Amino acid sequence: MPKMKTHRGAAKRFDLTKKRKIKRAKAYKSHLLSHKSKKRKRRLRKPAFLTKADYKRVLQLIPYK
Repeated sequence: MPKMKTHRGAAKRFDLTKKRKIKRAKAYKSHLLSHKSKKRKRRLRKPAFLTKADYKRVLQLIPYK
């Protein structure tokens, strides 16, 4: 069986931690920031982790990461 290809879009968006959690960036931080509070923008900087519902599907997209 041939090797699986890594989904390049997913590889750029997700990272695996040592404990095999999938780290992702939060949404709503790219534009229209002037009306958002400093507190909200600061919290959007921090990474989030994928839920169990999406974990298996994303892991298939990044098999070698």
